[in-house]
Amino acid sequence: MINTFRMITKLKPKGDQVQAIEKLFDGLVRGKVYQTLLGITGSGKTFTIAKIIEKFQKPTIVISHNKTLAAQLFQEFRDFFPYNSVNYFVSYYDYYQPEAYIPETDTYIEKDAKINDELDKLRHATTTALMERKDVIIVASVSCIYGIGEPEDYKNMAFTVKIGSKLNIKELIEALVSLQYERNDYELGRGAFRRREEMLEVGLIDENAILRVYFAKGHIAKISKISHKRELPSEVINFSQFLVTPEKKVENCEIFKFYPAKHFLTHKNKLMLAIHNIKAELRERVDLFKKHNKKVEAQRLLHRTKEDLHFLRQTGYCKGIENYERHLYFRKPGEPPSTLFNYFRESFLTIIDESHMTIPQLRAMQRGDMARKKSLVDYGFRLPSAFDHRPLKFSELTDILESKSQVIFVSATPSNYEIYKSIGSIDLYTNRLKALEKVKPQASIENFYLNLDGIAEQIIRPTGLLDPIIEVRKNIQEPMKDVIQEITKEIKQSGRVLVLTITKRLAEAINEILQEKGFKSNYLHSEIKTLERPEILKDLRKGNYDVIVGINLLREGLDLPEVSLILILEGDKEGFLRNKRSLIQMIGRAARHPRGRAVIYANVITDSIRETVFETNRRRTIQEKYNKKYGIRPKPIFKEIRRPILSLTTISIKNKKNIDEFNYKLNNIDLIIEQLTKEMHKAAKNMDFERAAYLRDKIKELSKKK
Repeated sequence: MINTFRMITKLKPKGDQVQAIEKLFDGLVRGKVYQTLLGITGSGKTFTIAKIIEKFQKPTIVISHNKTLAAQLFQEFRDFFPYNSVNYFVSYYDYYQPEAYIPETDTYIEKDAKINDELDKLRHATTTALMERKDVIIVASVSCIYGIGEPEDYKNMAFTVKIGSKLNIKELIEALVSLQYERNDYELGRGAFRRREEMLEVGLIDENAILRVYFAKGHIAKISKISHKRELPSEVINFSQFLVTPEKKVENCEIFKFYPAKHFLTHKNKLMLAIHNIKAELRERVDLFKKHNKKVEAQRLLHRTKEDLHFLRQTGYCKGIENYERHLYFRKPGEPPSTLFNYFRESFLTIIDESHMTIPQLRAMQRGDMARKKSLVDYGFRLPSAFDHRPLKFSELTDILESKSQVIFVSATPSNYEIYKSIGSIDLYTNRLKALEKVKPQASIENFYLNLDGIAEQIIRPTGLLDPIIEVRKNIQEPMKDVIQEITKEIKQSGRVLVLTITKRLAEAINEILQEKGFKSNYLHSEIKTLERPEILKDLRKGNYDVIVGINLLREGLDLPEVSLILILEGDKEGFLRNKRSLIQMIGRAARHPRGRAVIYANVITDSIRETVFETNRRRTIQEKYNKKYGIRPKPIFKEIRRPILSLTTISIKNKKNIDEFNYKLNNIDLIIEQLTKEMHKAAKNMDFERAAYLRDKIKELSKKK
């Protein structure tokens, strides 16, 4: 087994990637807890981080602010490290409606969730890898700060089988049942087992493989693991099909360790004590409700909790077991839960991607969880101990990171928090910036960040592309007339345009004006369904639209190389949508086009505008100087336009563009549901979670019409 990181790539560090890698690595070696990689769009930040992981040789977790971006990073790191353990750890639901109670309307919403089998497998693969290996990279969403059970119990409950050991088949079955594996003699799936005379087949919980354990005379005679030589096709969604799939790989094992099929498990002797403690809390809470004459709440809590305790006694598991996490692991009220970070056995490296977005999410998660659960506890749906199944408080997370890890923030626009943590002083940063603004752009300004210990700057793109040219237009009497002229000019050069406004209604009004003038345009804001947004942007890239009018949705995470012009209206409205970070992110959408430009319309030059213009011009100056020195000519980026997220390739209905246009009165509605269900599973397996959620909603809609 390989326990060292080895990066496989033909790429070599270019531009300022070299100094960024060396500076960040030097900081890690010197023991700096926090550093920042200030890397612009298209500068190869993922490659830089991969090289640092290879040099630093420590287990690494990369935290992203959403599943889709996390999936992209997972694929990239897996390509860079094909011989190491690269894992993906996100919420394992295709969709998730948390349990909630709305007192105003006396509405109880039961938890509604569909677990994605593939994501559950990847989560188990992650925790298993942390138990067994050192060369582990985990790409995780912010859900990694939720409690997932105690790592010591997870490790200690693992059951080992070894050739020659004294064990009969019934004893192994009992051990697997205690680990929450289920018997299924007809269809073998993940976490299931079946007996075939003196052989037991087990669907492994953490990989697409089956383990066969052969017995003879009360001993284990042979252990074989059957896996596929290549990744299973998405159509193979159960192990029965897997068994007859060609190109199987058979590996004989001397020893194998079964880890629990569920993360929230505890030993049976501990479980009985936990049940005793739950009953004690229940009595105390019921007495309190009765004391305040809340008989309905008391009866409700008594009934629901007793039902859960019955299942815990019988099977060691119950629906909503996570709400009893504090009792199962004997923690005191208010103590932090055990999360993925507790599964690291030694010090590790933490990368926080798009930190200006990820950090605020990490800060807010525990408060949001507490607010939702308060009404559940107050009205007798849950015991107060349910509060202790929660995300980490931000202070708890930082305590863990500062004691066990070293952190690199990655962002083109880091916030004051990241800067402060990295260099220890905001004043040092702002004073340097103010002093630098007095320097003429032609002067040598490359050393702005080089002398700030803790911040590594990466602003040279391998393609040679420059940051967009910025123009601020003040006091334009008829801004819409000017906007139309700019759009017309850009369309003649086959460019695409983004127009950014402050309000939804203004976005719709501008789009209406543009359409009346004959432009191919559309608008995009939060009232547009999530699954329709990628479709609109795809049409922009294809040329079905020349202009998209939007608000802040057109910032992070969008890769639109055809966009050559950004028009920002009401640029002087200081605030979240027009601060320095937002403006730089908006302007960055045109950074993948050789003719990238941005026009900011404003009556007043705000500090945010001034700092944005200065920073962008500073970067352009450095980029131009580098290109000139090495004879680099900027090259456009060609990126494949992917299949539309709403298309359904497995359903053939003539003259229909997408499933919204299906005739629900067709006699084959059951067939349509069946096909959509297959597509939903396929989308989820391919980590296309938005499409999976959309298909799930369509299936529900169709089912009601049957």
